[in-house]
Amino acid sequence: MSPAETLDLAEFLGDGISQELSTAIHFVAEQLPVAVRFHPVDLSLERRRSESETAYQEAEKAIRKYRVALKYPTTTECESPNKVMRERFDFTVIHRPVCTIPGVKTRFDGKVDLHIVRIAVGGTYEDAGRRIGTEAAVSVRVIERRPSFEAAKFAFELAQKLECGVVSASKYTIQRATDGLFEEVVEDVAKTYPHIPHQAELFDALLAKLVMNAEAYRVIVTPNEYGDFLSDAACGMIGSIGLGASASYSFDGDGIVNLAMFDPAGGTAPDIAGKGLCNPAAALWAFAMLLEHKGYRALGAALADAVRDTISSGQTTGDLGGSLGTMEFTEAVCQAMGARLTGSVKL
Repeated sequence: MSPAETLDLAEFLGDGISQELSTAIHFVAEQLPVAVRFHPVDLSLERRRSESETAYQEAEKAIRKYRVALKYPTTTECESPNKVMRERFDFTVIHRPVCTIPGVKTRFDGKVDLHIVRIAVGGTYEDAGRRIGTEAAVSVRVIERRPSFEAAKFAFELAQKLECGVVSASKYTIQRATDGLFEEVVEDVAKTYPHIPHQAELFDALLAKLVMNAEAYRVIVTPNEYGDFLSDAACGMIGSIGLGASASYSFDGDGIVNLAMFDPAGGTAPDIAGKGLCNPAAALWAFAMLLEHKGYRALGAALADAVRDTISSGQTTGDLGGSLGTMEFTEAVCQAMGARLTGSVKL
């Protein structure tokens, strides 16, 4: 029986292991009771070197038509493709879920189940700075009200679904103007969600508390660079930066998600590209996030849980100490997903 529904999405192809990750995603998509139609755009370094503007125009046209995109790792040379698309698509919020995976060796014995909501623009990342003579340098740090509002609203909506509270983290006692504005906006949004607990914490203290008591935190919303630091630190706590997936969002005038792009957090891994050795787990989680975003919550949850089930059972790729290749791991995930979707495994 053919699938009764169709899901169209843009697919941004990149460099290194990008093609192998795409193959894994397509294999999983074929197992779903939904007809997934991929609309590829070549964003490889080779393409960008020869016709950069055309490549980005095609990417923008595709995501604006289909509203969602799946992106694979890209090489940064003259510019960061992620930064270019963030500006073109007006992505203002990045969501990074990070969760402990049984079976993955870590140096941290707590349990992490964290959602990091990061403002994707501003902070110190918008200004590379300038030298003042030979002995000093300065850069401008910007916090804007609209991205702060969109990140805060996203965080509270997420906390409402997860039935938990929200922690906002910054250095508001020192950066009184910039971080103070961020916290002011979060507090205003919090007033519209009176049933959701909210507290502001200093970012440096938060890092220490997270290590000492990770279980106390579920949703954290932060300005740009703090969220960047926290995302990598949290992935380190669960054993690998390569086990993270993320989503980037833009919003309409009412604060509703307008465009969404999902991608694995890892890099292009040129040393193993083409060898069938890469770990597709983060890419599969990114695809699961896309499915849930598009309303296929049961399918997305089944895929996300199947990836965890597979890793936890000891069926892993070489980076996690196992012996499976990329497609062997993907096939194992599909078996676990099928068991969940058919009820063989209790959901």
